Amino acid sequence: MLKKRIIPCLDIRDGRTVKGINFIDIRDAGDPVELAKRYVQEGADELVFLDITATHENRKTLSVLVEKISREINIPFTVGGGINSLADVSVIIKAGADKVSINSSAVKRPELITEIAEQFGSQCVVVAIDTKFVNGEWIVYVHGGRIPTEIKTMDWVKQVEELGAGEILLTSMNNDGMKTGFALEITNSVSQAVNIPVIASGGAGTKEHFKEVFLQTKASAALAASIFHFGEIPIPDLKNYLQTEKIPVRCL
Repeated sequence: MLKKRIIPCLDIRDGRTVKGINFIDIRDAGDPVELAKRYVQEGADELVFLDITATHENRKTLSVLVEKISREINIPFTVGGGINSLADVSVIIKAGADKVSINSSAVKRPELITEIAEQFGSQCVVVAIDTKFVNGEWIVYVHGGRIPTEIKTMDWVKQVEELGAGEILLTSMNNDGMKTGFALEITNSVSQAVNIPVIASGGAGTKEHFKEVFLQTKASAALAASIFHFGEIPIPDLKNYLQTEKIPVRCL
């Protein structure tokens, strides 16, 4: 069995790491470069950097900050926010990212997924999907969770795989920041429906939540932010716990 990945997420606003609840109530969580260095030392498998207001503010990702972080880490590095073209991808890759995450731009112009996959390889394309349970249906949201679309999440995940996405980062907006556990039902449905890796995101609050998402879904990775940023669950402790629960993880 492939080893499950533990991925801290740096949500960036104004050059600082921040964290909110249900995509609002944002608070400061520290310096992103220092946090990135700490996560490498703690044994994180990958790192995700999301410039959470780039699309909403109609600007590009903070490539200088991406470069600063990439110089300090030696684990796979995914960067997202404000990436709308192959030229944007090229800038981010040159700054040190291994993969790019696209969300709103992929919904607006789905062929961008194929273009990136053809030029940089499918392994480079992570399609981030912010989803919310509304009126009995999981719906895709864009612009940092501010704007609902009419796209059903299950339809979208199948389409992005067909277009060449190498991975899906699935965030439940209902669970985000609540620390009540991952959205197991939609995560399981998505991970069963596609043949590419799915990263579960939104809701981690305890070590048991990671155990649940790995045992009850086919997610290949779990992403979290505040519990790592504020030291509530050190990554080495989490990995040791998962090992004792017979869940395969990479350890230091």
